[in-house]
Amino acid sequence: MKHNKKNYDYLIVGAGPYGSVFAYEAAKRGKRSLIIERRSSIGGNMATHKEHGINVHDFGAHIFHTDNKEVWDYVNQFTEFNGYINQVVADYKGERYNLPFNMNTFYQMWGVKTPKEAQDKIAQQRQAAGISKTPQNLEEQAISLIGTDIYTKLIKGYTEKQWGRKATELPAFIIRRLPVRYIYDNNYFNHRYQGVPVDGYTAIFDKMLASDLIDVQLNTDFFEDKETYLKEFPRVIYTGMIDQFFDYQFGELEYRSVRFEAETFENNNEQGNAVINYTDAETPFTRVMEWRHFDKKADDGFTILTKEYPQDWDRSKEAYYPVNDAKNSDLFKKYKSEANKVANVIFGGRLGNYQYYDMDQVFGAALKAVEKEFKE
Repeated sequence: MKHNKKNYDYLIVGAGPYGSVFAYEAAKRGKRSLIIERRSSIGGNMATHKEHGINVHDFGAHIFHTDNKEVWDYVNQFTEFNGYINQVVADYKGERYNLPFNMNTFYQMWGVKTPKEAQDKIAQQRQAAGISKTPQNLEEQAISLIGTDIYTKLIKGYTEKQWGRKATELPAFIIRRLPVRYIYDNNYFNHRYQGVPVDGYTAIFDKMLASDLIDVQLNTDFFEDKETYLKEFPRVIYTGMIDQFFDYQFGELEYRSVRFEAETFENNNEQGNAVINYTDAETPFTRVMEWRHFDKKADDGFTILTKEYPQDWDRSKEAYYPVNDAKNSDLFKKYKSEANKVANVIFGGRLGNYQYYDMDQVFGAALKAVEKEFKE
């Protein structure tokens, strides 16, 4: 079957942020793109839909946060953000704590009221645990940062559910994403620019892909006719799994998957917060999102909650999170080396680069790829 009937300049595999930014920028330069997307929606994991006037995030909570003014200004072309600040509550067997780790958490955990008292408590627990100056794994890194009590109640169970392995087997860097503050401040992120689009994320992609020079085919699997696609299109932007592109020739990279369960309630406010993390090992889900609190406005009378269940990945499931440990990083290098030999394909996005990117990083990487491609 012939696919490049319109003399497209680009085939873009995946209608997520990386592919959509590339298509939009290519169209601005008069270039024609065909986007093919395996799912039935655009926007990748950022996809949203509206229900009872509430913007529901289809693939888990997405809060845009960045210090990159160029990226922030870029996304603001397509939407208005509502200034939502993520303030997470953690539930450990019925006990409630504020996240990220700050003076509120330390007071709730230990009754301490000053930064010095909190620092002394953490230093004492770090010493008692015998943590070396260079933490070797996530458990050691966490205890080094916030002590044994907080690690045991608020990190260990949650993280082991999330990644499907013991905290002692996970790399230390995973926990460094979380801020630790010696002030009373529940803002989950340190970034200057934060928010959620007032119309949901899908509206951004609708605007981005509205050009006459961009065609989108949903429910279309690149791998059903990979060789023909590669032969017919002069340039390919590929945002799927890099190991799948190369037929898993060096073996499968590891990913974590997630499944979601949504429920609608006939009231205005079911849990009182946008996100509650369940940090004990026994609760099978990691967190519950109540979407109306992200919007700060919605129709009265209904609220929608989504539970997030981490799960092992296999080829029948969506790959959400790359497992960037030493073994997988070494394997990725082999695939990256193969990718560098494929002259007409650009590999991008979380799966194409096997990186745990935040949204702003994907937008930034796509803009860099555009700059390189068109050598402005």
